[in-house]
Amino acid sequence: MNESNKKNIQKKPIKKNSSAKKNGKKKNLWEIHFPVSSMFLKKYSSMGKLIRRTILLIIAVIFIFSILLMNYSFSPIERINKTVVFDIPSGASFLESTEMLNKAGLIKNRLFFYSLAIIKRATKHLCAGEYEINTMMTPWTMINKLMRGEIKQYRVLIPEDLSMREIADRLSSQKLINKEIFFELAGDEDFLQSLDIKAESIEGYLFPDTYNFNRTMNTRRIMKKMVDRFREKVTPAMIQRANDLGLSTHEFITLASIIGKESGDDAEKPFISAVFHNRLRKKIRLQSDPTAVYDMESFDGKVLRSYLRRKSPYNTYVIKGLPPGPIANPGVTTLKATLNPAPVDYLYFVSKNDGTHFFSSSLVEHNKAVNRYVFNRNQQKQQLEYKSPDKKD
Repeated sequence: MNESNKKNIQKKPIKKNSSAKKNGKKKNLWEIHFPVSSMFLKKYSSMGKLIRRTILLIIAVIFIFSILLMNYSFSPIERINKTVVFDIPSGASFLESTEMLNKAGLIKNRLFFYSLAIIKRATKHLCAGEYEINTMMTPWTMINKLMRGEIKQYRVLIPEDLSMREIADRLSSQKLINKEIFFELAGDEDFLQSLDIKAESIEGYLFPDTYNFNRTMNTRRIMKKMVDRFREKVTPAMIQRANDLGLSTHEFITLASIIGKESGDDAEKPFISAVFHNRLRKKIRLQSDPTAVYDMESFDGKVLRSYLRRKSPYNTYVIKGLPPGPIANPGVTTLKATLNPAPVDYLYFVSKNDGTHFFSSSLVEHNKAVNRYVFNRNQQKQQLEYKSPDKKD
């Protein structure tokens, strides 16, 4: 054997040793960076064929279930666009809540819904309240809504110059208050003191505005929210201006409530205000029709002469000065008009039958206006009755 062949024979085992070392290094790196996977593969390779197939089947089932769960979670509850309103009572368990959702037709697959709720940790975090769910919403979004407590809100407009009864009717029509509790609280001394209202009634302090209420709010809370808005809107500067006019806060609100009830035309409210300020200064009875009917049990909207003679602490045809409290709940426009009467000497006004009034400084001028507008109104009414096709001889 020549020397070159010997060298070749000696080199071959050296190459095998180096490649073995490299493979060993690769295995060590795999084990270092992926120890769990490496351990699982070693155990998996040492398992029997049946066990390995079972594990693969379980992995496949989990994978398929995950795909189906994802599809359920991000697909609409129902492809028909409709809105469902339901209520989760306070203290209801997760199972009780899901049963209500199921009855409302919002759970199409209990297994997927429960699985999603568990993943999102919603089983102990569903908030009580009334909800409005659109069926085009996904289960994922619906559960988020329930967890965040995004309950149904009722946008309620309380117009200026409504009385307490009218406000109660409006809130009650949307089932936001209990009317019996409302009227009990309206005159409850402790409740009024808690709101810093120094009066016998909450009338005048329920501020007219647009509110967002929900049915988790009880009657007390809704009333408090309206009084809080009153405190926000009636500023210290307004109170000071009222004091400068010789009016306490309660007298200011009382006068404003009468002005607001007399006219729905914002432009003429400063003139109505001037009439009453002038009458108070001259110590003339205010003679305001709305005060004569305020505390009547039933009133159909028509003021009769007999009503003007009613013995009532609110009837300014009988009493002198202001009544004991407001007859309505004035808004910003009316309050500002009360504090800023027009610089006129008017003492009288009469309806012109178009939503506005004719103002006079003297009784003679006022009586002429009454004859003109009231006579015309009665004459028109008689003509309408005569021409009516429903009128029988």
